[in-house]
Amino acid sequence: MTNILRVAIVICGLATGGWGEELFDVQVKGKQQWPAAEAKRLYLSACAAVQREFATHQPVRPQITLVLGAENNEARLETREIRLTKWNSYLFTEGVVIFAFEDLLPPKQRMIVARRAVNWADESVDVNLISK
Repeated sequence: MTNILRVAIVICGLATGGWGEELFDVQVKGKQQWPAAEAKRLYLSACAAVQREFATHQPVRPQITLVLGAENNEARLETREIRLTKWNSYLFTEGVVIFAFEDLLPPKQRMIVARRAVNWADESVDVNLISK
């Protein structure tokens, strides 16, 4: 009976584990303070704005890490980090928008769109060249 109870507890824990899941990771260097509730609200607002702007019904939730206490304010695409010297709501939100926008077109789709653009450019003809 004890083993069954343990298994049931583990299953319940795994099933509810996603409810407390954070929207993004945070690394704080030093003793910086930052408003966690405001950051979550800004993250969700930025994601919703990108969804509305591009009329997508698929939820946009970029996986990012906020690094506070960085040497420079920057968004690093390769590591998906928003690096801030100190908390700045506008820079954080701008970083979320950048990553949310990037997630709208995964790399494979970007290449398809790029090839389509090249094909369209090759198929177009300058009107001045036709008249000669």
